[in-house]
Amino acid sequence: MHPERTGRPSEPEGCLTAAIRIPVRIVVLVLVVPLRLCWDVLVLCGAFLRRMLRPVGRALGRFRDAVLAPVGRAVARVAEGVATACRWLVATLFETVFCRPWLGLWRYVIVPVAVHGIAAPAAWLHRTVLAPLARGLARGTAWVYARLLAPLGRGTGLVLWAVLVWPWTALWRYAVVPVATGAYRWVLTPLGHGLARLARGAGRGLVLLGRGVGLLLRVLLLIPLVFLYRRVLTPVGRVLAVVGRELADALVVAWRVAGYVTRAVGRALRRLARNLIGRPAAWFYRNVCVPVGHLVRDAVWRPAGKAAVATGRAVSAALASARASVSAARRDAWRALFGGLREPEPVPAIPGRARNLGGAASRQTVPGAAAESEISLHKGG
Repeated sequence: MHPERTGRPSEPEGCLTAAIRIPVRIVVLVLVVPLRLCWDVLVLCGAFLRRMLRPVGRALGRFRDAVLAPVGRAVARVAEGVATACRWLVATLFETVFCRPWLGLWRYVIVPVAVHGIAAPAAWLHRTVLAPLARGLARGTAWVYARLLAPLGRGTGLVLWAVLVWPWTALWRYAVVPVATGAYRWVLTPLGHGLARLARGAGRGLVLLGRGVGLLLRVLLLIPLVFLYRRVLTPVGRVLAVVGRELADALVVAWRVAGYVTRAVGRALRRLARNLIGRPAAWFYRNVCVPVGHLVRDAVWRPAGKAAVATGRAVSAALASARASVSAARRDAWRALFGGLREPEPVPAIPGRARNLGGAASRQTVPGAAAESEISLHKGG
């Protein structure tokens, strides 16, 4: 493997690399060639299926756009119409059965009864009885509070303050505060200093213990791990790196060689299929199918098509003449029964035959039109 192809700088190779490279490449080549053959076969099968299924997908898409989409829209419109009708019917039934009876009951029964039977008497009772009674009670209560309860409340407040508030205030001011101040100065402060010194000593002991544990871990764990990494894992990793690099290079080379082999096998198979199948099929198509198809087209399809066209034209002409005869008979019968003239009915022309039928129709309707014009002139005279 050349360094300019792999993109890696050139490095000196040892005997280990040269001893590993050739066996690894041989083994990898033997293993990779069948995989590359299977991969190329799968790629060809995928391309073939894509070419075969793409027209089917397009046809299905056109069928969906031309048939399924209109049918779906029609079904959706029908379903929407049915849903709208059902919704309107349900709403009408609900309004007729539930809403209108309760609305009529509320509007014509409950509201009049509540207004005339409850609200009006209640308003009269409030206006004539309750309001004057409430005003009298308010005035009496204000007089009683101003004359009796206010002086009694001030005296009661002084008694309650003297009994309930002042003893607790004096206890807090002259007993609790001095005791708490003395306890803080002579008990809690020395106790706090002692606890702080004890905590500093414990911290120093923990620091010394941590240093000893760290030294022990370094001697028992870190130094052996470093020795294992430097003296064992690093050489083994280098050997594995060389093996892995050579294996990757061997895989690349084997994949390319397998590609060359598969291309050669594919070209051989293509030439074999072309010589065994393609050329005989092309010769059969050119020398057998094409003449037979031309013969069938010239001897069968074209005469049959011409005969069908002639038959269609004859049938169209016969139908047109029959329609003209029936129209003339109807006009004659109308004239014989009612003595007047009836407007001639136009004969519908067949698409594609209007030119041939136009002359016959005009020849058949001209005499009647001339007669009608003469009768109108006589009537006008």
